[in-house]
Amino acid sequence: MKTIAFVLYPGLTPLDLVGPLQVLSALPIADPSFETAVVAASLDPVTSDTPVRLAADRTFDEVPAPYAVVVPGGLTGTMRSLADQRLVDYVRSAAATAEVTASVCTGSLILGAAGLLKDREATTHWSFLETLREFGALPVRRRWVADGAVLTAAGVAAGIDMALHLAARFAGEDVARVLQFAIEYDPEPPFGGLDWSAAPRELFHGLGRSALAEGLADEPALRARLTARL
Repeated sequence: MKTIAFVLYPGLTPLDLVGPLQVLSALPIADPSFETAVVAASLDPVTSDTPVRLAADRTFDEVPAPYAVVVPGGLTGTMRSLADQRLVDYVRSAAATAEVTASVCTGSLILGAAGLLKDREATTHWSFLETLREFGALPVRRRWVADGAVLTAAGVAAGIDMALHLAARFAGEDVARVLQFAIEYDPEPPFGGLDWSAAPRELFHGLGRSALAEGLADEPALRARLTARL
């Protein structure tokens, strides 16, 4: 069985997890050799950065060598997770044998903390893009980036784009197109596309600095390095 493991930890952004999970959970319909799992240190429910609590269906120990591993992001919870050795060790270990290691949004920082981005092109939420350099990565401003066995997606909704790409990679483009129809993924945002020249950069960089200050309060050296990039 080819298990696609989605990593759960406290404080993550639910859509980073649930968006690609919704896409790839349907993959076994086309190819029964695939399955999806949500993995965490324990099966206890954890908080997210919304009022929703989430729980894994398997522990890290139960899925030591997944076919693919997907790491979602967030703000304060993700910054805190950079110092969670159990989590970082699992991601590093799982990636050692996985066909694909992927992240959504700031989940790429966890890949970086696990030593998986050195000399690789990678992306993340636009406000944290330069922080990737602290992990030896080569930041790229794209919706999603593939560099060898590592894929990274930009902010939140970009995880759905990456998941559809993975569906095509795993089961073929025809299957991926059916999945796109299934979730009716045809974005028409009410205010049109983003005007990046008008992006509220200082607002988001301020949020990032606050998240780093709180999440890495006990890791001053790493906090200082990452904050300097914002």
